[in-house]
Amino acid sequence: MRTQDPKDRIKNFNEVALGLTDEEAVKEAKRCLKCRKASCVAGCPVGIDIPAFIEYIIKGDFKKSLEKIREKNSLPAVCGRVCPQEDQCEKSCVLAKKKAPVGIGDLERFVADWELENSPQSIVNSPQIKKGQSRDCKVAVIGSGPAGLTCAGELARMGYDTTIFESLHKPGGVLIYGIPEFRLPKNIVETDVRFVESLSVKIEVNFLTGRTGTIDELKKEGFRAFFIGIGAGLPYFLGVPGENLNGVYSANEFLTRTNLMKSYLFPEYDTPIKVGKTVAVIGAGNVAMDSARSALRLGAKEVYIIYRRTEVEMPARIDEIHRAKEEGIKFELLTHPVKFFGDENGWVKEAELMRNSLGEPDSSGRPRPVPIKSSEFRMKFDTVVCAIGQGPNPLLPKTLPALKLNEDGNIIADEKGMTSIEGVFAGGDIVTGAATVISAMGAGKLAAQSIDRYLRG
Repeated sequence: MRTQDPKDRIKNFNEVALGLTDEEAVKEAKRCLKCRKASCVAGCPVGIDIPAFIEYIIKGDFKKSLEKIREKNSLPAVCGRVCPQEDQCEKSCVLAKKKAPVGIGDLERFVADWELENSPQSIVNSPQIKKGQSRDCKVAVIGSGPAGLTCAGELARMGYDTTIFESLHKPGGVLIYGIPEFRLPKNIVETDVRFVESLSVKIEVNFLTGRTGTIDELKKEGFRAFFIGIGAGLPYFLGVPGENLNGVYSANEFLTRTNLMKSYLFPEYDTPIKVGKTVAVIGAGNVAMDSARSALRLGAKEVYIIYRRTEVEMPARIDEIHRAKEEGIKFELLTHPVKFFGDENGWVKEAELMRNSLGEPDSSGRPRPVPIKSSEFRMKFDTVVCAIGQGPNPLLPKTLPALKLNEDGNIIADEKGMTSIEGVFAGGDIVTGAATVISAMGAGKLAAQSIDRYLRG
């Protein structure tokens, strides 16, 4: 897929990947071998009929192609951009064994974008979506991220009176606050949210469940089942001296300020963000790449990824690593910070770092980083972003004493999404820990089916 030139894109927050033309999409679709046993479908967490939607592209019927996707997936424009297809459907493509797999993600994005450009009204007027008989039964979905939106959409299709309760002022969860505009434009998220709303899902924003109202209070309002999909929004920190200095951000704060609160458009928008000339981003997942690339666009002259392992072990998508390199992000590998130093005003100015070697695999299956004795060295930074992961926010679970949690604070749910409280289901990052958008969607879909079975006895 064509992209903005790196020299141009580091100066703006416009989308980097430019999409496919009609001709490019049809040409790519024709590479599909139309396998009798489509292994790509098995690789999709929400079970999209991939050969069928690709066949419609070959025929030039892009509207039908999108309708086929939406039978299983309410967020095609989002998934086409941020799902790790290379580890899922495309990895299972037969062509991947000898050459490049069919660009399934690019094609999914293409048909979603085609609708937005050519038939925007059909987003909220989809006769192909067959809804079940209306049931006089209220279901509450807590959180409007990918798991919550998917669960709510599936329940609404089944005929349930479904309401999403979202703590922030805009729905979308991590899609709206966590992923930068240049990778996932907010109008794209809003488009997919509008589609879910068109299924008769109600969305109540500025409702922090556990504070604004509790699940017990919602039960009194007539809600009979609940899905908790609040994600993993509590940042992890390094626990090293100097981490509380000014100029040291969690990735959650850094990206929320930049994305949801549009700091990059300050003073047109109210929230400023201070980014210095030399930025260190600790970590190497997608969140770290998003933070590093955002810092560059916010005016930093040099941005470093500080990672304790090698590039082989990086959890970020290959495309995101490649694009970060194209944009001039520097990689300081086999390195971890042990201390930060500040100036007389309490602002970070320098980091003490330590070299690592790789040892035996740890619980993640990757080689464990082993500090090399007497390998300390220093680098000057005036901004640091900690992107080493995030965990479950304890606010909601604390209001439910009967809710069982694991040692990390994640909600324990069985294979069907049922928690230790009858009628309360959970899925996505709040159960698994931080994972992918599409896996959260798969959990939301599974939970909707389980809620349906529960409510029907």
